[in-house]
Amino acid sequence: MFRSYAPTMLAAFSVTLLALPCASGDDKSSEDGFVSLFDGKTLEGWDGEASQFRVEEKSIIGGSTKAAIPHNFFLSTKEEFADFELRLQFRLIGDATNAGVQLRSKRISDHHEMIGYQADLGAGYWGALYDESRRNKVLIAPKKDELAKVLKLGEWNDYRILCEGPHIQLWINDFQTVDYTESDEKIEQSGLIAVQIHGGPAGEAQYRNIRIRKISR
Repeated sequence: MFRSYAPTMLAAFSVTLLALPCASGDDKSSEDGFVSLFDGKTLEGWDGEASQFRVEEKSIIGGSTKAAIPHNFFLSTKEEFADFELRLQFRLIGDATNAGVQLRSKRISDHHEMIGYQADLGAGYWGALYDESRRNKVLIAPKKDELAKVLKLGEWNDYRILCEGPHIQLWINDFQTVDYTESDEKIEQSGLIAVQIHGGPAGEAQYRNIRIRKISR
């Protein structure tokens, strides 16, 4: 009797092993290697216009719902980054609010603008990759109808940003919006990270849970 059960038991054991999740370095849910860029209490480690950025309820708030935004404002890291995975959450308040996350960017001397890639946010630009103050155009954008199925307007959303060499990828709520490879070798592939509130009508761009994992090449 024992011998007749052995094959069945081995088969069941094999199925169990196959059903178990496998650990992988490509696990999108893993937080291994990530460090926080924002302590949830202060703007330590960041540079920007104090009149336009503040901390409330463990979030960075850019802009105001009580007054128009005179021009673009950026709150940037003090440290520069090259290859990395950046994860954060965002929420826009206001019907016409525009914002974004600057990648591998530089501040323009004696000016409020920054130059570099932007993971864009806002009506007509959700999830697009924009080239701020350089080529001044959308480099690539997702299909709006597909993104609309996962985008939560007025609520917190997840942004995942992966930069490896000339390859840049963006995801909103696990939906990939950008898969872009830079063809211009003159474009810098390192720089500051920043959060933006775009000039325009009253509104707020809110960011929280900002963390990064550096990638060695």
